[in-house]
Amino acid sequence: MIKHIVCFKLKDNSEEECKKAAEILRSMDGNVPLIRDIEVGCDFLHSERSYDVILQVTLDSADVLDAYQNDEYHCNVVKAHMHRVAESSVAIDYEI
Repeated sequence: MIKHIVCFKLKDNSEEECKKAAEILRSMDGNVPLIRDIEVGCDFLHSERSYDVILQVTLDSADVLDAYQNDEYHCNVVKAHMHRVAESSVAIDYEI
């Protein structure tokens, strides 16, 4: 199993924009069948080192992670939106 985690720093980190980004990320549940589990959250501290939104996805294997990265819904809806609204992101992928 693979855990894929991405933290996003948004250009506009208002509560409204954070919630919208979180909704877009959560919309993968049911639209990206490769996902075994998904968790999305918004930061509430807003410290200097904070990121604004986190995505955690559990996938079956590294091969499934590769397929997920090219999934049509993931690319055309989720990545497209997040690339428009994110200032930066960091990611980690590890075996669980």
